[in-house]
Amino acid sequence: MIVFFSCFSLKAKTDTLSTVSPLRLVCVGGITTAGFVYGHALQNNLWWKGEKTDFYINTHRDWEYALGADKLGHCFFSSLVSTTYSRLCMWTGMDTVSSLYTGAGIAMAYQTYIEIRDGFSRDNGGGYLGFSPGDMIANTVGASLPLLTYYYPALQPFSFQISFDWKNYNPQRYGAIIDDYENTTHWISVGSEAFIPASWRNTWYPSWIGFSIGHSVKHLTGNGGGTHELYLSLYWDIRKIPLSGGLWDSIIATLSHYRLPAPAVRIVPGITWIGLKL
Repeated sequence: MIVFFSCFSLKAKTDTLSTVSPLRLVCVGGITTAGFVYGHALQNNLWWKGEKTDFYINTHRDWEYALGADKLGHCFFSSLVSTTYSRLCMWTGMDTVSSLYTGAGIAMAYQTYIEIRDGFSRDNGGGYLGFSPGDMIANTVGASLPLLTYYYPALQPFSFQISFDWKNYNPQRYGAIIDDYENTTHWISVGSEAFIPASWRNTWYPSWIGFSIGHSVKHLTGNGGGTHELYLSLYWDIRKIPLSGGLWDSIIATLSHYRLPAPAVRIVPGITWIGLKL
């Protein structure tokens, strides 16, 4: 759904009053409805098939089963939805500020719905899922990131990205790759404009090379066991590719949420050089 939306030409606007296209608004609304139905069906198949229970707030296992890596996942997904819908709202004709708040609101509405459903559900193993305060905090932070970037331009060189080690993903153990935190890495990437003077970029330093710090987990037991992993890596900033125009801008906006494979070094636990970190 998100990739489909991003195929539109979504140029940011600076005006405060604009004309919303009814046709584009209906298009976005219709596909959003279809996407919500699909998302509900997917979540129902992955998490909500078990026995229902009274509303339950998860304060016991919330930070144990994935060592907090799931919170980064919630933050990333909320940021992705917020960013995408902000751009979609701009495409319909909304002004920038209204689009950013609408995108954040849509992201929060969907994630809140997910958490409430979790609050009434047991997982497939019979344990409680529960409403997660930690997830809601992460959702709020992620949905707010596009707004923070707008109001604080110094944050623009930074981006929140994700990558997957597809070759080690086990679909028999996990219904979807997004639930396999052991083969998922979340990254904070920074473009060269944050640390290289403008007069130096593209002279002796390529402007499209940045740096990332990543987090993953391994050997999860589900009850607090496992290890954290931290990485330092190069970052290919595809936003610096000297091409522009409608569809291309939208493709870049979509791809920039995914960190492309690059050389890295694992710094925790222990120093390990990695030729190409997925």
